[in-house]
Amino acid sequence: MPPAILVRDLRKTYRVFQKTPGFAGALRGLFHRRYQEVSAVGGVSFEIEPGELVGFLGPNGAGKTSTLKMLSGLLQPSGGTASVLGHLPWQREEAFRRKISLLLGQKNQLVWDLPARESFALNRATYRVDPAQAALTIDHLSSLLEVRSLLDQPVRELSLGERMKMELIAALLHKPQVLFLDEPTLGLDVVSQHRVRDFLRHLVAEEKITTILTSHYLQDIESLCKRVIIIDHGRIIHDGSWDQIVRDFSDCKEIVLRFSGTPPELQGADWGEIIAKDAVTLRLRVSFAQATSISRRALDLPGLEDIRIEAMPIEDVIRRVFSGKRS
Repeated sequence: MPPAILVRDLRKTYRVFQKTPGFAGALRGLFHRRYQEVSAVGGVSFEIEPGELVGFLGPNGAGKTSTLKMLSGLLQPSGGTASVLGHLPWQREEAFRRKISLLLGQKNQLVWDLPARESFALNRATYRVDPAQAALTIDHLSSLLEVRSLLDQPVRELSLGERMKMELIAALLHKPQVLFLDEPTLGLDVVSQHRVRDFLRHLVAEEKITTILTSHYLQDIESLCKRVIIIDHGRIIHDGSWDQIVRDFSDCKEIVLRFSGTPPELQGADWGEIIAKDAVTLRLRVSFAQATSISRRALDLPGLEDIRIEAMPIEDVIRRVFSGKRS
């Protein structure tokens, strides 16, 4: 079976006006404008199999959204090529548009002053979805997302989390085969984030929708994506499993010791580094090689009630990825 998404040396360059400071510079700019070429995507290549959910990570300005917009046909690339379900995205064929959906977390597709149900009706007509099938889809998705009772409430009266759930329903109403999600949990509270993650996990497992997910919330990527593509300055710097990232860029563990009273004073490098301490707890950062021996010695410490070994916080791992510091 061919890949659902095939990308080869995809590039996007923007021509940006360079304004000279001051009034004289502004005046000169009226007659002699200077431009600079800015590379947003610098030649990325990857393949995604049908039904695969892939995380797309990178700092602000890395090129994530530009890549998704090219793959969904909203942007014309400056170079390279891509195929999505056998279509050239930027040709925007009707058959292609009916197979994909793009959800931008910071953009609204729902009509602000109307109930979500009426926006769904517009989407249904746009994609020529059978009314009975659309009704079944809306009922099913709104039940999964626990917003069935809000379908007739004006969108402006919904909370941010409720609006995002409605946006998801609108994006999925025509049953796309490929879904591009750009920051779907941005600004949501913890409960709403958890609900959206559970929904996406269920959706991909049941419907086998090929999905690319970008998010600044690493919990989204960690809990949903087995494979992660990391992009920085418009280029891919990692493409592999989440576990591989941790193995390549984490060289330590953290040991959390909880005591019945005040923690003892631990001296010497053979205890690793003390990174946090409170009235009853010590948190140590130790190398992989030290973890076992230090844990065994810690069992003999007076007043020890609990010991826990944790992986290096994923935020620290990702910072190492962007800085290129491998273990």
